[in-house]
Amino acid sequence: MHTTKLFPYTVLASSLLMMSSWAMAHEGHDMMSASPTTTTPNSEMVDHSQMNHTQMDHSKIDHSQHQQHQNPAVSTENRTAHQGHDHRKEHGAQIYAISTIDTKWLVNEDGEGALKSEIETRIGTDENKLFIKIHTDKAESHDAHFDAKVLYSRMIADFWDVQAGVRYRSQKVELDHHVKDSEEQLDAVIGLHGMAPYFFETDAYFYAGEENYSGLSLETERDLLLTQKLIFKPYLDLDVVFSDDSKYAKKSGLSSLTTGIETRYEISKKVMPYLDIAYEYSKGNDETPWQVESDSEQGWLYGAGVRFKF
Repeated sequence: MHTTKLFPYTVLASSLLMMSSWAMAHEGHDMMSASPTTTTPNSEMVDHSQMNHTQMDHSKIDHSQHQQHQNPAVSTENRTAHQGHDHRKEHGAQIYAISTIDTKWLVNEDGEGALKSEIETRIGTDENKLFIKIHTDKAESHDAHFDAKVLYSRMIADFWDVQAGVRYRSQKVELDHHVKDSEEQLDAVIGLHGMAPYFFETDAYFYAGEENYSGLSLETERDLLLTQKLIFKPYLDLDVVFSDDSKYAKKSGLSSLTTGIETRYEISKKVMPYLDIAYEYSKGNDETPWQVESDSEQGWLYGAGVRFKF
């Protein structure tokens, strides 16, 4: 019973196998007749596949060469477009100017007041700038003392500029019997301007000038944001005198130091009123033929000011 049922399927499978073998033999015969070489069907199939692979390789090479022939024109066009557009303006080459005016009134423990003002203007690019700094100090019943710096600033690192220039100093001195005298000096300046670790903005300068004068100044400050508009700013300013043979010389060593905390409220980025509490130390004047020696003074200062930036 089982042999009778399987016989038709066996016959059908044998027929399909024979037909497949005949078709393959017929295809091989056609390929041999079309080929000028006397190779077997299998070798002809291999050569044909290799020929197709070689043609594909040639097409790739030709395509790459075609791209190479086209790339110079594209590169030239890109270079022309690149040359026509000054990308430096996108990377710090813009020329900009910023000016700051800072004025504050401070009162010491004896109730004596002093008006202190600073004006700073910087103009240039991120890499090269010109700084102009003017400081004035006017105590009650005294003439103003001021100094002015003109500095060329060159960027040497991401957060640091080296600066060099000149400083002009002028002071008026009240002598005995209400006699007044003045002294003017010119100093060479070299120093650093930038951001010290932990975001302390720092200005450090070395001075050398007339009358065998040499000294050092340091100003550093840091903003601590309580809110976006209310800001604490601790700061430190100090001056050191190494040598001074002028008529109204300061004592050598740490000549003056002021440290305090400024609390400002930024109405805008252009108008910033603030309160200031500071501790000040001054070593006093050296004894010279034109002045007598004075003792050091120290004490607390309290005051308020306003800063404009534009």
